[in-house]
Amino acid sequence: MSNLNLINMSSSSFIYLRGLKHVNYTVFCVNDGQKTYYDPQFGFSVPYSSGQQIKRSIINSFGEITGEQQAPITFVSVKDKNGKIGEGEVFSTCDPSYKDLLIGGWMQAKAGGTDRTLKRRSPLSISALTALHPLLSGVPIENISFDRSDFPEVHKVIVRDSNGKELSDEEIEIALNGSNRSLLRKYIQNNKRATGLFVYDIAIDLRTLFCVSTNQFEPEVSKEMIETLKSKGWKESKNVFGECLVLPEEERKKVIPALAKALINWRITSNQARTFSLMETLAVAISDNANTLAAAIRAKLIDDGERPKAKPIVDENAGADLFVSLPCSNYIVTETESADALQQAESKLIEMMMAFDYENQL
Repeated sequence: MSNLNLINMSSSSFIYLRGLKHVNYTVFCVNDGQKTYYDPQFGFSVPYSSGQQIKRSIINSFGEITGEQQAPITFVSVKDKNGKIGEGEVFSTCDPSYKDLLIGGWMQAKAGGTDRTLKRRSPLSISALTALHPLLSGVPIENISFDRSDFPEVHKVIVRDSNGKELSDEEIEIALNGSNRSLLRKYIQNNKRATGLFVYDIAIDLRTLFCVSTNQFEPEVSKEMIETLKSKGWKESKNVFGECLVLPEEERKKVIPALAKALINWRITSNQARTFSLMETLAVAISDNANTLAAAIRAKLIDDGERPKAKPIVDENAGADLFVSLPCSNYIVTETESADALQQAESKLIEMMMAFDYENQL
């Protein structure tokens, strides 16, 4: 086999996807306000959402589409010699019959080393959600308050001294004398929000998408699980990683459309009680060549003489299949936007995933 054929075989084993989203004044994570990183070239903070959060959002969307129960997780806590309960292991069922595990992967490592560690890498490699260009995002800051001053006779106020003792109403009045402070408002300062144009990148490894390794030197599943899967119709085969079991075709036909839809239509919905954003998908680029994605959805730096600016670009001539939705024309000059662009993107993903020969890779 020629080197050229080896390269073609390798490239066709992956599907690469880049999505462009518009984010409007929202929060990706509230652990410590909106997460940001420092951009050294342009010298300011840029908001982002971690790849782990994006993966979780995709898996949640996938589960909603399939309607299947997610795999159960066992949380272990440990009581130490002082009587305090601390963190322990988290156990997965390591059963690929649960489609969220098949797509999301798992790891089970029990304390003490009495059982083998089971680990399956997700066939999806997912980037963080980052700005299309640092100049095309922003981190506005606001001060907010939790205000219940409209019904003071309904709400209860507790003030404690430094020893934890509750003050009486008379003692509270004395403490407030000469102060404008309200005890029915809580002020929260310096709340960061994210806004702008953001991209996420995903690589789908078709070689492992529906294949579970049966290699017991680097086990993904136990010997007992291998027999269980065989009894459920999983077929024995081989891929570049060795012997494996392949999800039956009829099951693959159910998973692929749901996965395609989830990869296109996910959004972050947690921690957004007061900061919800549609996070509409503006454009999607799909290819078996990762380099074409960066060209299909990109930004161009423009020097206007005062300060640099960035122009967002979607380019259908960059080598990737490009699908542009109607809202994209709000932010980028386009000529190929369509009402069914995202459905077309789903169809393209389905076509590419269906075309791969999972059972006869070698």
